[in-house]
Amino acid sequence: MGEVKVPRNGNCKTVAIRYRFVFENVGGGEPHLQFLPHPLLKLKVDPPKVENEEEQLKPEDVKYEDDVEYLRSLDPKEWKSQDHYKVLGIQKLRFKATDDIIKTAHRKKVLKHHPDKRKAQGEEIKADDDYFTCITFAYETLGTLPKRRSYDSVDPEFDNNIPSNSEIKKDFYEIFSYYFDLNARWSEKSKVPKLGGPDATRQEVERFYSFWYDFKSWREYSYEDEEDKEKCQDRDERRYVDKLNKAERLRKKKEEMSRIRALVDLAYNNDPRIAKFKQEEKDRKLAAKRAKQTAAQAKKEEEERIIKEALLAKEQAEAAERAKIEAKRQERELQKKALKKERKILRDCCKTNNYFVKDGEDNLANITALESICESHSIEELEEINKNMKNNAKSGFFKALKAMEVKREKEIQAQLDASKPKNDIKSTTAVKKVVAEWNEENIQLLVKAVNLFPAGTNQRWEVVSNFINQHGKFLADSSKFNAKLVLAKAKDLQNTDFTKNNLKETANKQAFENFKKDKKNVLHIDESDISKNLDDTSLSKKLETVHINGDIKPEPKPTKLTNGDKAGSPKPETPWTTQEQQLLEQALKTYPASTAERWDRISDCIPNRSKKECMRRYKQLVETVKAKKAAQEAINK
Repeated sequence: MGEVKVPRNGNCKTVAIRYRFVFENVGGGEPHLQFLPHPLLKLKVDPPKVENEEEQLKPEDVKYEDDVEYLRSLDPKEWKSQDHYKVLGIQKLRFKATDDIIKTAHRKKVLKHHPDKRKAQGEEIKADDDYFTCITFAYETLGTLPKRRSYDSVDPEFDNNIPSNSEIKKDFYEIFSYYFDLNARWSEKSKVPKLGGPDATRQEVERFYSFWYDFKSWREYSYEDEEDKEKCQDRDERRYVDKLNKAERLRKKKEEMSRIRALVDLAYNNDPRIAKFKQEEKDRKLAAKRAKQTAAQAKKEEEERIIKEALLAKEQAEAAERAKIEAKRQERELQKKALKKERKILRDCCKTNNYFVKDGEDNLANITALESICESHSIEELEEINKNMKNNAKSGFFKALKAMEVKREKEIQAQLDASKPKNDIKSTTAVKKVVAEWNEENIQLLVKAVNLFPAGTNQRWEVVSNFINQHGKFLADSSKFNAKLVLAKAKDLQNTDFTKNNLKETANKQAFENFKKDKKNVLHIDESDISKNLDDTSLSKKLETVHINGDIKPEPKPTKLTNGDKAGSPKPETPWTTQEQQLLEQALKTYPASTAERWDRISDCIPNRSKKECMRRYKQLVETVKAKKAAQEAINK
């Protein structure tokens, strides 16, 4: 097998051919042993099989018409409006005519209508108005492939109409097959699907309409250009004319595609197969919808059944729970009544015996103890007490009172034992060390720290413990305080009777004695101020404002000058430690800007730092933050 290109209707088409090789028997021996690969092989080619052979008409089979009257009626100047196929006598074939047929038709016309032939017959011929020119123009148009395609695109005999409703009702398939086959000649693709019949499959129908909805037509309208750019005088005029012609061709092309789309839409909307397919699709969707609805309904019914069962079970459970609660309530009511009854019996017995006292002051104490017994004892215990008091009321009452005190002491001891760590020798040792460190000075620091950092301070007890750890005195191997130990000690001090122990007064007095030792040679303070009940904060303020010998404040000690120091130069500020920085930040949070005498209070929170030093440190921090923000903004820009 092989392929060769064979010209057909002016186009080259590739067709398959068969090669038949013939081998010559050389030597006269056995035929199957004598075949040799000889370079001279005889090649015989079978004629190509051409599809649609009925379209390939031979020139001798065509009947050429010769309409002399039509030829004489033609105006050579209006040659564009003439029917070129009719001029050559092949108006019935039109676009089906091959190149050979066109050449043959032109030759016949020339032999018969050439001016020389007509002159020989005695006909008078005008050179400027001879119809032979129309024959020449017809051959030039149809004999050249591009010009013929241009003329075929605007062939006046072509049916550009679309079928009417009355035609469609007669026979859909026959009518639309005619129109689609008629317009299929403009397709750029060679294989155009057929409309088919009522038995066509859905895939075939969809492929047919998909092709026509995406139809590409080679039809063009250059033959109908109103202006001939070849007659223009210069390039600009030719460009302008070409622009006008292209715009007109584009308009006509759009009209043509609209006509094709209208034809396809009309066929699609009236195609009984499409209606059948739509109905089948509708039925299928409806069946699926009904099946879905049925399944949804079944599911809904099942869910409703489950919900009903769940509600019923819930109602039963709630009813059982309500019955149980009601039973418990009734039981509590009975117990409450029984408890009330036993309490009344106990109170009546004590009241009858004047609460077992003779003095009115002890009477109040026994009444309080009686109420404690009533509130803290159960029904069984009260029944036992009432039973004992029947034999000897006084003995039974005091026996119950003593048992209540013993019970309370045991509970307190159990709570204390539970708060202590169990089976931990290290923890016990650590507790002993910490307890040993609560000396007088550390207790004073605790009292001062509690006043310096009031309730509401952020992480108050952490700050208090840090304050005591920083300024307190500890043994070398002792541990530091934590927030829990400080809080426990503060509660212990709070529960202590200050009136009897004078702990707060003693702490203030001890602090003042220490202050007097440090300032012994400078200050003379009226000791009557010590007797006042002042806290550490007020005491420190008092010491700051105290006068020496009446109205003179203490002068600061003169600073010793070294060789490198100058008189009047400020003392260099010591660097701020981490603990001091934390105390400053905590004090700034505790005392906001709206606080009266803010910096005085802040300086009180930071030992060894004055008010000016705190303010100076704050300004440094603010300037540092501003500088960082400015640098960051500059980087962002």
